[in-house]
Amino acid sequence: MTSCKHLTLVLLPGKKNMLRCRHCHLTISADELRGGYCPECFETQGRKRYDFDEIEVEDQGKARYRCEQCGIIIETE
Repeated sequence: MTSCKHLTLVLLPGKKNMLRCRHCHLTISADELRGGYCPECFETQGRKRYDFDEIEVEDQGKARYRCEQCGIIIETE
């Protein structure tokens, strides 16, 4: 058990819609998709593939916070 009182909390961003590669099925957020092509296909096969299906993430109505001192994630409703 930690002795941290979690006095400094940072609100974490909610989940965004994700993209799934139609070839290797890597699931990644649009923010992480640098260059617009699938990094997994490029790394394993050397091909830049731009074919993705959009996957909607359900909004669960919960807020998530991270304590800056100990790093624990706190989820509320």
